[in-house]
Amino acid sequence: MFKRALPWSRKMTAAADALSIKGNKVILREKSIEDAPDDYAWRVDEELARLDATRPLRMSYEDFVRYSKEELAYPSPWSKRIAVDTHDGKHIGNCMYYDIDLRRGETELGIMIDREHWNHGYGTDAVDTLLNHIFGTTTISRVYLHTLDWNHRARRAFAKSGFREVKPVRRNGLDFIQMEIWRDEWERHRQGHRRQDGANAPQEPEPGHTRVSGAE
Repeated sequence: MFKRALPWSRKMTAAADALSIKGNKVILREKSIEDAPDDYAWRVDEELARLDATRPLRMSYEDFVRYSKEELAYPSPWSKRIAVDTHDGKHIGNCMYYDIDLRRGETELGIMIDREHWNHGYGTDAVDTLLNHIFGTTTISRVYLHTLDWNHRARRAFAKSGFREVKPVRRNGLDFIQMEIWRDEWERHRQGHRRQDGANAPQEPEPGHTRVSGAE
């Protein structure tokens, strides 16, 4: 519905391929004005807003498109917004790192995956892929985030990516848990996964033994 209302700008989508990082389940790419219909639908969703500790967006779709165009045309050096796609090109969410402080070597991470793709590992893979990008291409040494203390599902998901809980934080009358991961912790986390994947990989049969296809 929203896509029919907007004449897309080729100039703004020309840079869409500047960033493209493939994870196990997702592809992280540059934001595009063509994401506006999905982004608007997610921003006005009451449940998603509650999980993000915000209020549903009240501005009109037309105003949102104008705002999005300006954001794409004049990106902030202290914030990086990235789209999350499935491998077949479906836009299923967004992630970002912001409040970038190169002097302190830290940044805050955020992510949103639409409800249809919950519980399929897309969020965890997006966080893993984003952390690989941050620690692999910047001098940032610490990534942190804040999640609502009652959102145990999110807390478990971030823990899968190596984040550990640091302390409770109260903001605007809401209780959050601050979580963080340091570069050296991420390296150990990755190495642990590599060892686990290697241990779970099919082993060649020893001489004199026969593997039965499909037995596992």
